[in-house]
Amino acid sequence: MPTPKIARPTVIGIALLLVVAGASVWWFYFRIPPLVGFASGNGRLEVQEIDVATKFPGRIAEVLVDEGDRVQGGQVVARMDTSSLNAQVREAEAQVLRSRQGQITAKALIAQRRSETLLAERDFERARALYVNANISAKDYDRTRSTMDTAKAATTQAEAQLAEADATIAASLAQKERIQVDLKDSVLTAPRSGRVQFRLAEPGEVLAAGGKVLTLIDPTDVYMTVFLPAAEAGKIALGAQARITLDAAPNLVIPSAVSFVADKAQFTPKEVETRTEREKLMFRIKVKIDPELVKGHEAQVKPGLPGVAYVQLDKAVQWPSSLQTKPMP
Repeated sequence: MPTPKIARPTVIGIALLLVVAGASVWWFYFRIPPLVGFASGNGRLEVQEIDVATKFPGRIAEVLVDEGDRVQGGQVVARMDTSSLNAQVREAEAQVLRSRQGQITAKALIAQRRSETLLAERDFERARALYVNANISAKDYDRTRSTMDTAKAATTQAEAQLAEADATIAASLAQKERIQVDLKDSVLTAPRSGRVQFRLAEPGEVLAAGGKVLTLIDPTDVYMTVFLPAAEAGKIALGAQARITLDAAPNLVIPSAVSFVADKAQFTPKEVETRTEREKLMFRIKVKIDPELVKGHEAQVKPGLPGVAYVQLDKAVQWPSSLQTKPMP
């Protein structure tokens, strides 16, 4: 039986597919050129995310920024409804006034009781002299001494009332101060300069304590996370020089430095490509770009851009010409 002939266009198509597949495999495994004295890994640019959240439950009164807006550190970005807190402040102020009135009353009562005690002590001294000379009865002498003791006890009680009034005033002032702190925390501010990435809540919504209102990013706080095997990660020190290249701008070489080296190995995340699948446990390395270098170039250094990070393992080895840093255009 004759062998069926395969059409020439089909053969060409299969050959092209094999070439493309082979080129893809080569690009996947060998896209990072081998460098002696350096380690490299693929990753994506990331930025530090900052959540602006509520300190306590409440209703949002207003949100003053939108997604994409730039904010400065300390800028007011949202406000919570403070009607209840304002009422609590007025209540605390009224309690302070009430306690101060009680303080005035206690001071007046102390003056009265001390005067009565002084009179009772003088009467007792006179009664004792008379009793010694048998000029008054023991009953009258005991009554005079009891009156003096009662006056002293009344003075002590009045002094305790004054101390209680003082403590109530201090507690009321502390309560007012605490509520004022809550009022201050009801005004949400940006903890640092950046850009609004997500607006997560709208005016009128009721949030629990810790409810997120906004997510900010600092476009100058840019880093790339890569995963390297133990043989390379063990040679990397904090602050080691590094370089980052981006797929979107292959001619741009960005100077950076190692800011974090994990102390434990972990399985490599699926979305991170590695040169070999035999190395399952990798160390997470964080390579950070100098914020001053990124300023003014946020449009080029965007979060999410894929690229390659190169880390210097040996200080004695010079960077190759292909990884010499160049000023950003």
